[in-house]
Amino acid sequence: MTQQELQHLYWRAGFGINPNRYKSMPKNKAQVIEDFFANSKTFTPLHIDLSYLNGIKPIDLKNYPELKKEINQKGRKKILELNNAWVKRLFNPKELLRERMTLFWANHFVCRERNPLYAQQYNNTLRYFALGNFKDFVKAISKEAAMLRYLNGKQSRKNKPNENFARELMELFTLGEGEYSEKDIKESARAFTGYNHDFEGNFIFRKLQHDYESKLFFNRIGKHDGDDIIDIILSDKRCARFVSDKIYRYFVNPKPNKKHIDAMAEVFFKDYNIENLMRFVFLSDWFYDEVNRGAKIKSPIEYVVGLATTVPVTFENDKDLLKIQRILGQTLLDPPNVAGWKGDKAWIDANTIMIRLKLPSVVLNNGFIALGENGDFRKQFTKNKKQKLPFKTRPNWEVFLENFKYTNIENLQDYIIQGTINKGTLDYIKALDKSSKQAYCIQLMSLPEYQMC
Repeated sequence: MTQQELQHLYWRAGFGINPNRYKSMPKNKAQVIEDFFANSKTFTPLHIDLSYLNGIKPIDLKNYPELKKEINQKGRKKILELNNAWVKRLFNPKELLRERMTLFWANHFVCRERNPLYAQQYNNTLRYFALGNFKDFVKAISKEAAMLRYLNGKQSRKNKPNENFARELMELFTLGEGEYSEKDIKESARAFTGYNHDFEGNFIFRKLQHDYESKLFFNRIGKHDGDDIIDIILSDKRCARFVSDKIYRYFVNPKPNKKHIDAMAEVFFKDYNIENLMRFVFLSDWFYDEVNRGAKIKSPIEYVVGLATTVPVTFENDKDLLKIQRILGQTLLDPPNVAGWKGDKAWIDANTIMIRLKLPSVVLNNGFIALGENGDFRKQFTKNKKQKLPFKTRPNWEVFLENFKYTNIENLQDYIIQGTINKGTLDYIKALDKSSKQAYCIQLMSLPEYQMC
C-alpha cells in the first residue's frame, strides 16, 4: 500500500496514523486490513464507577424523595464522566476499528439516556455488536433499557401499542423513509408490546401485556413478535442497501455511488455480517480512489481525536473536553434528536470554522485569545473575559517528534493534510516558516484543508 492509501484507510477506519507506524507495517493491502480486523476481535467494555447505585431499590426512590434527588444529581455527573471516558478511549483505543464502528453505530441506533447505568449498557451493546451480525444487533437494540425508555417501548401494551419504536425501526434503523406503510407501523407496534426492563436494565418480556393476535406485516400474516418483525424486515434486500448506503456515506464518501453501494448490499444481504461488509469495503480498489480521499468533513470528534493522534495531548480539566464538544456541535451521549447528527456540511458554519481554525494553537500551543479578537469567538471558550488561556493542556511534543523523526519538515504536510491542497493554500504553505516541526504542524492544522479527511 502507498503512504496515501494507508493514511486514507486509517483516517476512515481510525483517526489517522503517524509515519513511524507506516514504516513498520506490511505493504500488502490484504495483510494490513487483516491485522486491522484481528486487533478488533476482542471486546473491552467501557466502565465507570457506578457503585453508588449498589443496594438501591426502586422502592427506596419512591419512599425517599431526597434519596431520589441525590441519585439523579449523581447520575447527571456520571453521564458526563461516561462521556469523558468514551472520548479518552478514542484517544488511545485498544480495538481501533471496533471503537470507530461503535462511534458510527451510535449515530445510527440513536438514543439519549440520562440514567448512567442504562447509558453505559447501551454504549457497550453498540461496542459488542459493532462488527457482528446486524440481525442480532437490531434485536438486541430493541430490548435495551435505554431504547425502551427513549422511544417509549416500555409503555407499549396490547390495548395501547406505542408506535415510536416501530416507526424508527423502519425509517432510521433498517429501511429508510417511505419504504413502509402506516399500516405496517401499527402492526409492527403490536408485535413489540410487552417489552420492558427491570431496575438493573435487564430485558423483561411481560406476557400479559403482549398482543398475541395475528398481525399482517409486509403482506405476511402471523402471530408475530418483535423478533419476527425484525426477521421479516431483514429478509427484504432494501434493508441491506439502506445500511450499506449509510456505511458508504460515512466511511467512503458523503456523495453516494450507486454501483459501489449495490455491490456492498450484495455482500451484506448474504448473512448481514458487518465484519464481512467492512472487509469488502476496505479491500475494494474504489475505496482508495483519489475522489474519496479528503472528501469528508471531519466530525468534531474525528477532528479532536485526530488532532490528539498526531500530537498526544492531556487535558488537565476533564470539563474542557466536554466544552470543546459542545462548542463544535457534537457532544457524545447527547444527540440532537432520534435522527442523530446530520454530518458532512452541517458540521461547518461561520462560527464553528473559526473555532476549528483557532483550536490547534489553543490546545497545542497554549494559544492566547486576546481581548481584541472577535468577541463572539472568545466567549465560546471562556465566560471570564480576562481569562486568556481557555484550556490547560499538556501536549506531548516528544512523542510527536519521535513519530516524525524521519519525516522532512517540507513533507510534513503530506501526513497532516489529507486529499488535494488547492493552489492558493500551497502558495501559502510555501511561505510558512519551517524552522520548527511543532510550529509548522500547528500551522498546517490551522488550515481549512485540515478539516477534511
